[in-house]
Amino acid sequence: MTPVLRVELRDQIAVLTLDRPAQLNAVDSETVDRLTQALNDIRENDDVRALVVTGAGRTFSAGADLGEIESFTTPGQFRAFVGRLTKAYALLEGFPKPSVAAVHGFAFGGGLELALACDLRVAERGARLGLPEMKLGVLPGAGGTQRLPRLLPTAIAKEMILTGEPIHAERAWQLGLVNELAEPGGALAAAEAVAARLAAGAPLALAAGKRLVDHGLGMDLEAAIAYERETVAVLFCTEDRIEGLKAFRERRPGDFRGV
Repeated sequence: MTPVLRVELRDQIAVLTLDRPAQLNAVDSETVDRLTQALNDIRENDDVRALVVTGAGRTFSAGADLGEIESFTTPGQFRAFVGRLTKAYALLEGFPKPSVAAVHGFAFGGGLELALACDLRVAERGARLGLPEMKLGVLPGAGGTQRLPRLLPTAIAKEMILTGEPIHAERAWQLGLVNELAEPGGALAAAEAVAARLAAGAPLALAAGKRLVDHGLGMDLEAAIAYERETVAVLFCTEDRIEGLKAFRERRPGDFRGV
């Protein structure tokens, strides 16, 4: 059977590819399970320092698999599916290793929600990003209504959610939703280049930086700064901090080991 999710290790980067091109990489239960398993496996692999998430074929992802959703006969079945999907995306969002989404074609619904769960996003010019659930009489259920307003001006996020209309990558980049634009056909290479820069950093500092930003946003400023101060004090005691200073003085890249 063809895997619904491919995992390839390239130097210190794990590339996770949604691999259902005939279904426009729609996310079904098997995809959710494979994604969860892949993330758990990568967490234990110290050779992997960063992730890239992309889709096979002509698009990133059309979103949740409507065929599977239409097969549900009770609200409980749908709630269970959305619950597993939400947990998988939360696992990615809180992952200690930074992630980059490589978006081409379009990222709709659950596909955009997957990209939103990544730390950074690269998108090809002309790609479209949207949450079209409103047009189906429902709403995003895997974090879209909550993550999007944290990344965009509130009025723009409401416009996307309440109208279901997508925006192009160029506008997403202007608004800060997309970190980098790539030429058509170049999203994956550009995302891998970004991931390589991330992977060159000190693993403990990378993980701590993610936590500080993500958790600090939910704190008042004084508490968040105190959290930052304590985190930096812990990092001061690491071997990577000593190596970083030595590398700076010797004008060379740091050889960080995550200790």
